[in-house]
Amino acid sequence: MKKLLFGILISILIITGCGNENIDKNNEEEIDQVKEQLNAMSLEEKIGQMLIVSYRSSEADENLINILNDVKPGGFILFSENFESYEQAKKFVDDVNSTSDIPMFISVDQEGGMVQRLKQLTDQKVTVIPSMYELGLTNDEELAYDVGRVMGEELRVFDINMDFAPVLDIYSNPNNTVIGTRAFGTTSDTVSKMALSFSKGLESTGIISVYKHFPGHGDTDEDSHYTLPVVTKTKEELLDLELKPFIEAIDEGADVIMIGHLAVPSITGDDTPASLSKEVITDLLKEELGFDGLVITDALNMGALTNNYTKKEIYINAINAGVDILLMASPSKEAVQIIKEAIVNGDITEEQINTSVEKILRLKYEKLPKENKYTRDYLGSSEHQEVISKIK
Repeated sequence: MKKLLFGILISILIITGCGNENIDKNNEEEIDQVKEQLNAMSLEEKIGQMLIVSYRSSEADENLINILNDVKPGGFILFSENFESYEQAKKFVDDVNSTSDIPMFISVDQEGGMVQRLKQLTDQKVTVIPSMYELGLTNDEELAYDVGRVMGEELRVFDINMDFAPVLDIYSNPNNTVIGTRAFGTTSDTVSKMALSFSKGLESTGIISVYKHFPGHGDTDEDSHYTLPVVTKTKEELLDLELKPFIEAIDEGADVIMIGHLAVPSITGDDTPASLSKEVITDLLKEELGFDGLVITDALNMGALTNNYTKKEIYINAINAGVDILLMASPSKEAVQIIKEAIVNGDITEEQINTSVEKILRLKYEKLPKENKYTRDYLGSSEHQEVISKIK
């Protein structure tokens, strides 16, 4: 009997061990897939993966297709101009996706309130979502999750897989016009609780959340679309308020964080924008706060940067600061050449590029949906309307 039990035990151990070896082997194969793809890519192709591009038209015309084929960008951001009708928007995204063998981040700014692109559809009812500030006033985490799910389900109808939301800025300055009711509330507790619940709902549909705008755009008077806001708080004050929602998001496994174009002299020692600052991105966000996901800039055509820096300075400084993805570096063909020249001249190392691209590819293969079950019936559905009606 003892021999029988011993034999069974040995068998279990062998089977268990083999199981672990199979799991390890699968993980190694996934790692090898990314490494092999990275090694097979040209320098231009790797730089392309670090770009998310835009094109403000209702048609993926020959010019856009040529740009996408030449640049091979890692992603595309949709704007209102890309949403005219249901069939048109579907075709637009299909045409964009058809140009790449590597899965693309199909991204959008869809926050609710004043920022929601799907409302532009002329032939299709969609769910209009109130501002996140109104949602925050409910203090209902379950409702926040459901609102995120509703938003995600309607975005997925169009094969969108990345949303530049939620906003983690805290509406602590009543004179702030650029954030305002885009924020979930006026305290770090409300913003953290509601935004993270919202994000979980969004991600349940296959959407990657992009948390913004690090290190916090809530206590500013200026709009970074036009000028450079300066946050005068000390690092300790930031840790006590603005940074708390980001720290909680990191602890919950955030995949992507967007860096705002705002100066934080208490951290940088000068008025260098956070999006170009190694002290903010590498030293604070990555090393001190422990974020190991992707870092993306806010749009690079905003006045906070373009009024003060050349394109070359923006690209070099952002990448050296620790940025992985450049949002709307335009024109994209020129951006690739500028970055390539900077690598050749030693202003950027190819190792930095490889590190970012490997992270990009890994996130794509791990998180981007391989199938899409969401049909037109989800848009403006009665179930979605019922969820939104609870925001009072």
